[in-house]
Amino acid sequence: MTPSLPPSHPFDFDAVEADKLHEECGVFGVVGVSDAANFVALGLHALQHRGQEAGGIVTYAPDHGFSSARRFGYVRDTFTSQSVMETLPGTLGIGHVRYSTSGSKGPTQIRDVQPFFGEFSMGGAAIAHNGNITNADSLRRELIDRGSIFQSSSDSECIIHLMARSLQRDIPSRMEDALRRVEGAFSVVAMTRTKLIGVRDPLGVRPLVLGRVGDGWVLSSETCALDIIGAEFVREIEPGEMVVITPEGGVESLRPFRPQRARFCIFEHVYFSRPDSIIGGRSVYETRRQIGVELAREAPVEADLVCPVPDSGTPAAIGYSQESGIPYAMGIVRNQYMGRTFIEPTEQIRNMGVRLKLNVNRALIRGKRVILVDDSVVRGTTSRKIKEMILDAGAAEVHFRIASPPTAWPCFYGVDTPQREKLLAATMSEDEMCAHLAVDSLRFISLDGLYRAVGEAKGRDPNRPQYCDACFSGEYPVEPSDQIEKGFRLKAAE
Repeated sequence: MTPSLPPSHPFDFDAVEADKLHEECGVFGVVGVSDAANFVALGLHALQHRGQEAGGIVTYAPDHGFSSARRFGYVRDTFTSQSVMETLPGTLGIGHVRYSTSGSKGPTQIRDVQPFFGEFSMGGAAIAHNGNITNADSLRRELIDRGSIFQSSSDSECIIHLMARSLQRDIPSRMEDALRRVEGAFSVVAMTRTKLIGVRDPLGVRPLVLGRVGDGWVLSSETCALDIIGAEFVREIEPGEMVVITPEGGVESLRPFRPQRARFCIFEHVYFSRPDSIIGGRSVYETRRQIGVELAREAPVEADLVCPVPDSGTPAAIGYSQESGIPYAMGIVRNQYMGRTFIEPTEQIRNMGVRLKLNVNRALIRGKRVILVDDSVVRGTTSRKIKEMILDAGAAEVHFRIASPPTAWPCFYGVDTPQREKLLAATMSEDEMCAHLAVDSLRFISLDGLYRAVGEAKGRDPNRPQYCDACFSGEYPVEPSDQIEKGFRLKAAE
């Protein structure tokens, strides 16, 4: 008997949102430009795919001090108002976009929206963090026992409190002190009254890049945000590196952590990063196209059309089509104006589910054997609905090809993933998933195939994996101590 997951209505509006992995945030900072807040807002707009629930900006001007604005919603709806932007003067600023992982939008949660600010004896500092601190619970307990008063539920606030307790005499040194206590993944953009600071964790799990705009400098989660402000890409911040930037002195590079072998998140290549970004000198679009090429080699099937599940499946579908010789077609059309805050869904609207976002090109699909290429399968709810829509349109066969290996393990490094028992691949084999989704065939790219697509010609080194691939392999480069304390069982313990 095929295992089944806990009930989740396949037409549920919210279940459709939950059936993708969500990067929890993006960070951006700039120094040495007039109206820094406008640059930050543009950068955050380009990073909106990394977090849609809320955003915040902090700036500094000598005659105004630190200014901040934090809002729920899209950047385009919150940081385009002249009345808001006029409250954020200065030539130095940082920003953050966030995907919330629990609860609902509301004023009681605005305290969780970054950047966070702290006032120290040597001046103020603001910090924006992309990633996840895996020992945050134990750090929070320790800090509270020692008198710290937390204002938010965010793990990132631990960094501010650790800085406050440091005995170092300047803010960059205090940040070094604080981050040496932190475990997990972090790409941090921070600011003082005069300095822009960027830090990546020793494994370099999350991205951070350096750019140049005029006489100023930029830090960003991705290169696509440099493009929107006309900045020149300089280089990636290296794993374990800290940069302290001033307009007068330029970029100072420090190495505050013990060197470790880098383990960049491989899912940035698959889904999180925008296809027009560059990672490790390689186009994200080209990597995703190559994933499709590898997938066609590993999992060929006779069919009439290769169709992407838009938009994230598009580059892989193009690669699959090119390698297989099967025509590429837009068999599913996305409603580009469907946002998360489209309407407050009534029960009738809720039952429309994925049809609010995707529509089948019936004239193209009817009578055809269709290969659907998607980036991942998480819970499987959206995949089942899309299959039903394709069959309703008259398709003769439906074959799923997935541009990532089965997602069988949760991520603890800054990605919102369901509990393990809610992941389809954690409870079912590939054949069982195929039966559960009721498709003619289902194949995932292999882990070696994914590594080849990102440029590792020999595939994955099982003894020394080149990337963090814990969501596929269950091998965590940093032990998730907080989760283990709560009862999570590592792969070796099963």
